[in-house]
Amino acid sequence: MNLFGNYSFGFIFVAIAVVHFIRRRPDNYWLWIIIMGGGVGALIYIAAEVLPDLGLLRQSFQIFSHRKRIRQLEMIVLDNPSAGNYEELADLYLEQKKFGKAKECYDRAISSRTDSPDPFYRRGLCEMELNDFPSAVADLERVVRMDGNYDYQRAAGLLAYAWARNNQDEQAASLFEHITLTSTLSETQFNYAQFLAAKGKMPEARQWAQRVLSKKATMPRYLKRRERPWFRRASALLKRLPA
Repeated sequence: MNLFGNYSFGFIFVAIAVVHFIRRRPDNYWLWIIIMGGGVGALIYIAAEVLPDLGLLRQSFQIFSHRKRIRQLEMIVLDNPSAGNYEELADLYLEQKKFGKAKECYDRAISSRTDSPDPFYRRGLCEMELNDFPSAVADLERVVRMDGNYDYQRAAGLLAYAWARNNQDEQAASLFEHITLTSTLSETQFNYAQFLAAKGKMPEARQWAQRVLSKKATMPRYLKRRERPWFRRASALLKRLPA
Protein backbone atom coordinates (compact mmCIF):
# COMPACT_ATOMS: atom_id res chain seq x y z
CA MET A 1 0.00 0.00 0.00
CA ASN A 2 1.26 3.47 -0.87
CA LEU A 3 1.19 5.23 2.48
CA PHE A 4 1.28 8.74 1.07
CA GLY A 5 -1.21 7.97 -1.63
CA ASN A 6 -3.76 6.88 0.92
CA TYR A 7 -6.03 9.86 1.53
CA SER A 8 -6.92 8.96 5.09
CA PHE A 9 -3.29 8.64 6.21
CA GLY A 10 -2.32 11.85 4.41
CA PHE A 11 -5.18 13.71 6.02
CA ILE A 12 -4.20 12.45 9.49
CA PHE A 13 -0.58 13.58 9.00
CA VAL A 14 -1.72 17.00 7.78
CA ALA A 15 -4.15 17.38 10.69
CA ILE A 16 -1.43 16.50 13.22
CA ALA A 17 1.01 18.90 11.61
CA VAL A 18 -1.46 21.80 11.42
CA VAL A 19 -2.56 21.41 15.05
CA HIS A 20 1.05 21.31 16.20
CA PHE A 21 1.90 24.34 14.04
CA ILE A 22 -0.93 26.38 15.55
CA ARG A 23 0.06 25.46 19.11
CA ARG A 24 3.84 25.80 18.78
CA ARG A 25 4.12 28.47 16.06
CA PRO A 26 7.45 27.56 14.37
CA ASP A 27 8.71 29.41 11.29
CA ASN A 28 5.92 30.28 8.85
CA TYR A 29 7.53 28.46 5.91
CA TRP A 30 6.54 25.17 7.56
CA LEU A 31 2.87 25.95 6.95
CA TRP A 32 3.52 26.16 3.20
CA ILE A 33 5.40 22.87 3.29
CA ILE A 34 2.43 21.24 5.04
CA ILE A 35 -0.16 22.72 2.67
CA MET A 36 1.73 22.28 -0.60
CA GLY A 37 3.31 18.93 0.29
CA GLY A 38 0.19 17.25 1.62
CA GLY A 39 0.93 14.03 3.46
CA VAL A 40 4.62 14.04 2.48
CA GLY A 41 5.09 17.64 3.57
CA ALA A 42 3.25 16.97 6.82
CA LEU A 43 5.44 13.94 7.53
CA ILE A 44 8.59 16.02 6.94
CA TYR A 45 7.24 18.60 9.38
CA ILE A 46 6.41 15.92 11.95
CA ALA A 47 9.95 14.52 11.74
CA ALA A 48 11.55 17.96 12.09
CA GLU A 49 9.25 19.65 14.59
CA VAL A 50 6.82 17.25 16.28
CA LEU A 51 9.16 14.40 17.21
CA PRO A 52 11.60 16.68 19.11
CA ASP A 53 8.63 17.88 21.16
CA LEU A 54 7.97 14.37 22.39
CA GLY A 55 10.39 15.22 25.16
CA LEU A 56 7.58 17.37 26.52
CA LEU A 57 5.76 14.17 27.44
CA ARG A 58 8.27 13.66 30.23
CA GLN A 59 7.29 17.06 31.58
CA SER A 60 3.66 15.99 31.49
CA PHE A 61 4.44 12.99 33.68
CA GLN A 62 6.32 15.31 36.02
CA ILE A 63 3.21 17.48 36.27
CA PHE A 64 1.18 14.50 37.50
CA SER A 65 3.83 13.64 40.11
CA HIS A 66 3.99 17.28 41.18
CA ARG A 67 0.23 17.37 41.67
CA LYS A 68 0.49 14.33 43.91
CA ARG A 69 3.28 15.95 45.90
CA ILE A 70 1.24 19.16 46.21
CA ARG A 71 -1.65 17.22 47.76
CA GLN A 72 0.78 15.59 50.19
CA LEU A 73 2.35 18.90 51.19
CA GLU A 74 -1.04 20.56 51.62
CA MET A 75 -1.76 17.97 54.29
CA ILE A 76 1.75 18.05 55.79
CA VAL A 77 1.78 21.82 56.43
CA LEU A 78 -1.36 21.47 58.52
CA ASP A 79 0.65 19.49 61.09
CA ASN A 80 4.15 20.76 60.34
CA PRO A 81 4.02 24.37 59.03
CA SER A 82 7.80 24.64 58.67
CA ALA A 83 9.46 27.14 56.35
CA GLY A 84 10.96 24.31 54.29
CA ASN A 85 7.59 22.64 53.70
CA TYR A 86 5.96 25.92 52.71
CA GLU A 87 8.83 26.79 50.36
CA GLU A 88 8.65 23.42 48.63
CA LEU A 89 4.88 23.80 48.25
CA ALA A 90 5.35 27.34 46.93
CA ASP A 91 7.87 26.14 44.32
CA LEU A 92 5.42 23.51 43.08
CA TYR A 93 2.56 26.02 42.93
CA LEU A 94 4.83 28.34 40.93
CA GLU A 95 5.61 25.56 38.42
CA GLN A 96 1.85 24.99 38.08
CA LYS A 97 1.37 28.76 37.48
CA LYS A 98 -0.80 29.09 40.58
CA PHE A 99 0.82 32.39 41.42
CA GLY A 100 -1.57 33.53 44.15
CA LYS A 101 -1.18 30.32 46.13
CA ALA A 102 2.57 30.30 45.55
CA LYS A 103 2.92 33.84 46.90
CA GLU A 104 0.93 32.96 50.02
CA CYS A 105 3.27 30.02 50.70
CA TYR A 106 6.39 32.12 50.11
CA ASP A 107 4.99 34.67 52.58
CA ARG A 108 4.81 31.91 55.17
CA ALA A 109 8.22 30.47 54.25
CA ILE A 110 10.11 33.77 54.44
CA SER A 111 11.10 35.01 57.89
CA SER A 112 13.53 37.55 59.33
CA ARG A 113 16.15 34.80 59.38
CA THR A 114 15.85 33.97 55.65
CA ASP A 115 19.24 34.71 54.10
CA SER A 116 18.82 33.01 50.70
CA PRO A 117 17.80 35.13 47.69
CA ASP A 118 15.84 32.26 46.12
CA PRO A 119 12.47 32.56 47.94
CA PHE A 120 12.48 36.36 47.51
CA TYR A 121 13.25 35.94 43.80
CA ARG A 122 10.51 33.39 43.29
CA ARG A 123 8.02 35.45 45.27
CA GLY A 124 8.99 38.39 43.06
CA LEU A 125 8.14 36.30 39.97
CA CYS A 126 4.71 35.58 41.44
CA GLU A 127 4.13 39.24 42.26
CA MET A 128 4.98 40.26 38.70
CA GLU A 129 2.52 37.72 37.32
CA LEU A 130 -0.09 39.16 39.72
CA ASN A 131 0.77 42.72 38.54
CA ASP A 132 1.86 43.64 42.08
CA PHE A 133 4.89 45.58 40.91
CA PRO A 134 5.59 47.55 44.13
CA SER A 135 5.98 44.26 46.00
CA ALA A 136 7.99 42.74 43.16
CA VAL A 137 10.35 45.72 43.24
CA ALA A 138 10.97 45.25 46.96
CA ASP A 139 11.75 41.55 46.59
CA LEU A 140 13.90 41.88 43.46
CA GLU A 141 15.85 44.79 44.93
CA ARG A 142 16.72 42.54 47.85
CA VAL A 143 17.79 39.73 45.52
CA VAL A 144 20.02 42.00 43.42
CA ARG A 145 21.61 43.48 46.55
CA MET A 146 22.45 39.95 47.68
CA ASP A 147 23.69 38.78 44.27
CA GLY A 148 23.78 41.09 41.28
CA ASN A 149 24.24 38.18 38.85
CA TYR A 150 21.51 35.98 40.30
CA ASP A 151 19.93 33.57 37.78
CA TYR A 152 22.38 34.58 35.04
CA GLN A 153 21.48 38.28 35.55
CA ARG A 154 17.78 37.61 34.96
CA ALA A 155 16.93 39.01 38.41
CA ALA A 156 18.54 42.34 37.52
CA GLY A 157 16.77 42.42 34.16
CA LEU A 158 13.44 41.75 35.83
CA LEU A 159 14.13 44.44 38.43
CA ALA A 160 14.63 46.96 35.62
CA TYR A 161 11.33 45.84 34.09
CA ALA A 162 9.55 46.02 37.46
CA TRP A 163 10.93 49.53 38.03
CA ALA A 164 9.61 50.55 34.61
CA ARG A 165 6.15 49.14 35.41
CA ASN A 166 6.29 50.89 38.79
CA ASN A 167 6.96 54.30 37.16
CA GLN A 168 10.57 54.41 38.35
CA ASP A 169 11.81 55.28 34.88
CA GLU A 170 15.20 56.76 35.77
CA GLN A 171 16.22 53.73 37.76
CA ALA A 172 14.85 51.40 35.06
CA ALA A 173 16.75 53.18 32.28
CA SER A 174 20.01 53.14 34.23
CA LEU A 175 19.78 49.45 35.11
CA PHE A 176 18.67 48.43 31.62
CA GLU A 177 21.66 50.27 30.13
CA HIS A 178 24.00 48.60 32.60
CA ILE A 179 22.65 45.05 32.42
CA THR A 180 22.37 44.89 28.61
CA LEU A 181 26.11 45.52 28.35
CA THR A 182 26.68 41.93 29.44
CA SER A 183 23.34 40.10 29.48
CA THR A 184 22.31 38.21 26.35
CA LEU A 185 18.91 37.10 27.68
CA SER A 186 16.21 37.65 25.06
CA GLU A 187 13.70 38.47 27.80
CA THR A 188 15.84 41.35 29.09
CA GLN A 189 16.59 42.67 25.60
CA PHE A 190 12.92 42.55 24.60
CA ASN A 191 11.81 44.28 27.81
CA TYR A 192 14.40 46.99 27.16
CA ALA A 193 13.06 47.42 23.61
CA GLN A 194 9.53 47.83 24.99
CA PHE A 195 10.74 50.34 27.56
CA LEU A 196 12.52 52.39 24.88
CA ALA A 197 9.44 52.33 22.66
CA ALA A 198 7.27 53.56 25.54
CA LYS A 199 9.71 56.46 26.00
CA GLY A 200 9.43 57.37 22.31
CA LYS A 201 12.96 56.20 21.42
CA MET A 202 11.89 54.29 18.33
CA PRO A 203 15.25 53.75 16.59
CA GLU A 204 16.79 52.35 19.77
CA ALA A 205 13.72 50.20 20.38
CA ARG A 206 13.94 48.77 16.86
CA GLN A 207 17.64 48.07 17.37
CA TRP A 208 17.05 46.00 20.51
CA ALA A 209 14.06 44.16 19.08
CA GLN A 210 16.10 43.33 15.99
CA ARG A 211 18.93 42.12 18.21
CA VAL A 212 16.59 39.49 19.63
CA LEU A 213 15.58 38.31 16.16
CA SER A 214 19.17 38.31 14.86
CA LYS A 215 20.00 35.39 17.16
CA LYS A 216 17.94 33.02 15.03
CA ALA A 217 20.60 32.86 12.30
CA THR A 218 23.25 31.20 14.48
CA MET A 219 21.20 29.63 17.27
CA PRO A 220 20.97 25.81 17.50
CA ARG A 221 17.54 24.36 16.78
CA TYR A 222 16.84 23.32 20.38
CA LEU A 223 17.51 26.88 21.57
CA LYS A 224 15.36 28.33 18.79
CA ARG A 225 12.46 26.24 20.08
CA ARG A 226 12.94 27.65 23.59
CA GLU A 227 13.30 31.24 22.36
CA ARG A 228 10.28 31.22 20.01
CA PRO A 229 8.02 33.25 22.34
CA TRP A 230 10.59 36.07 22.43
CA PHE A 231 11.10 35.93 18.67
CA ARG A 232 7.34 36.31 18.17
CA ARG A 233 7.11 39.20 20.61
CA ALA A 234 10.10 40.99 19.09
CA SER A 235 8.68 40.53 15.58
CA ALA A 236 5.29 41.88 16.67
CA LEU A 237 6.95 44.88 18.33
CA LEU A 238 8.92 45.69 15.18
CA LYS A 239 5.70 45.68 13.17
CA ARG A 240 4.17 48.22 15.54
CA LEU A 241 7.17 50.56 15.55
CA PRO A 242 7.50 53.22 12.83
CA ALA A 243 10.40 52.64 10.47
